[in-house]
Amino acid sequence: MADAPSLPDPRDEYAALVRAVAARLELERSFGLDAVSVPEPPPPPAPQAQAPPRRRAAPRTAAPKPTPARPAPRKPTGPPTHVSTARSTNLFEAKDYDIKIPDGLSKQEQLDFLANAISGCELCPLHAGRTKMVFGAGNPDADLMFIGEAPGRDEDLQGIPFVGRAGQLLTKIIEAIEFTRDDVYIANINKCRPPNNRAPLPEEMSRCLPFLLRQVEIVEPKVICLLGATAVRGLLQVKEGITKLRGKFLEWRGVLVMPTFHPAYLLRNPAGKRDVWSDVQQVRDAVRGTK
Repeated sequence: MADAPSLPDPRDEYAALVRAVAARLELERSFGLDAVSVPEPPPPPAPQAQAPPRRRAAPRTAAPKPTPARPAPRKPTGPPTHVSTARSTNLFEAKDYDIKIPDGLSKQEQLDFLANAISGCELCPLHAGRTKMVFGAGNPDADLMFIGEAPGRDEDLQGIPFVGRAGQLLTKIIEAIEFTRDDVYIANINKCRPPNNRAPLPEEMSRCLPFLLRQVEIVEPKVICLLGATAVRGLLQVKEGITKLRGKFLEWRGVLVMPTFHPAYLLRNPAGKRDVWSDVQQVRDAVRGTK
């Protein structure tokens, strides 16, 4: 007689579950979520007094029970605000951006071709101080794209966006919504580091913006998460501040855009992490189609 198949030890399953929960809590703790609100259980129903026995009445036809009303569906929070796509006055000549990408290339090959074509760009003064141009990195087929303002010191040295302290926090944010850096695409408004990590000037942003627009056209993300006020002004050409705009989806050229705080701001103001956590959960749901 064949031996009966062995059943999994429930203790092993419990231990694996505990390890998974601990890893998740550690990830969220590193992101600044140090407490979880758990609602109190409802009180048990009060015992009902037992009614005295009643005399049996003559049988009668029972009235049909009314069908309970179904709860009304949740109303959507409203359509995203549309952002004008009109271009501002150009400070450059169109010929400087007339880069013809050959037909038949994959998205990654198109991005590589564009990066090589602009590698010697000198259209704004920032080129004079750069070590490496920071073009962008990640999945060329990404549904989710993050856009910051400009490279910092570490990015300028490595040629990769968001690799310094702020970049490490961005990685944790991405992992907290169950993606990896290999799942998303990351870029900046400007591709060269401004002096002393200052914010890029309006003219510097306008000079570099056409290259970013080509990247967005190639990647075709479903959702863009704009990191910080400079990224919002640089891409959307709006005057409202990040505090007013964050937390609500905008629609820009058919793409959902979520403005939120820059990771560098969160390093200086940890209390803002809870706002960003709320924002990126909306981003995750929109990418997955559960918004």
